[in-house]
Amino acid sequence: MLISIVQTGRLSLVFFSCRSCKEETTMPGLLLGDVFPNFEADTTIGRIKFHDFLGSSWGVLFSHPKDFTPVCTTELACAAKVSDEFKKRGVKMIALSIDSVEDHHNWSKDVMAVSSSTAKTLPFPIIADHNRALSIELGMLDPDERDSDGLPLTARCVFVIGPDKKMKLSILYPATTGRNFDELLRAIDSLQLTAQKKVATPVDWKLGDKVMVIPSLSDAEAAALFPNGVTTKEVPSGKNYLRYTQP
Repeated sequence: MLISIVQTGRLSLVFFSCRSCKEETTMPGLLLGDVFPNFEADTTIGRIKFHDFLGSSWGVLFSHPKDFTPVCTTELACAAKVSDEFKKRGVKMIALSIDSVEDHHNWSKDVMAVSSSTAKTLPFPIIADHNRALSIELGMLDPDERDSDGLPLTARCVFVIGPDKKMKLSILYPATTGRNFDELLRAIDSLQLTAQKKVATPVDWKLGDKVMVIPSLSDAEAAALFPNGVTTKEVPSGKNYLRYTQP
């Protein structure tokens, strides 16, 4: 199989072809608000259909370049440690790597040892994507990092999916940069809050901090919606757009 990736504006286009195929196929990456594909895949808990796996929950899917690699192992170990925090938020976790289910099971033992957890099994499943079919479908390949056969590795993608099965957030890290799960939890707190209330969260916001009233609300509407009151920060322009409230 020949795989090539082209960046065109907002889209990452993945081209893949094989000798038995007459035409080259193009697969764009997902955009915010897209319904996440209801793929089927083999995992460490058996074969799943993704939407059925999520049910009515939020979900987070995070991909890894390869099993038995240093950065991936530290990431999965951290994810295992903080899995209860995702569970508190009603978020189902699922990982993906380009090796087999058998490899995933064996790798999980290393992961749990690194996590220093008393649990013996990883608290979330890992998808097996040894032929890279799902990585191609979801636009997750890293063109700069390749395996010994010259094929691109899976980048460190994070997708957060809402109960409506639409993608709410995506973060893409290169294979050489590990993720920050505290930041992911913070972002999920923001997504869940702003899905329920007409607010936005400012820079470095954490759960419990003041939030910002969205610009589309008039002052009268904001006063009616937020009984805790709305405060406005004055700025040189004289425009009253920095409006804060306690959710």
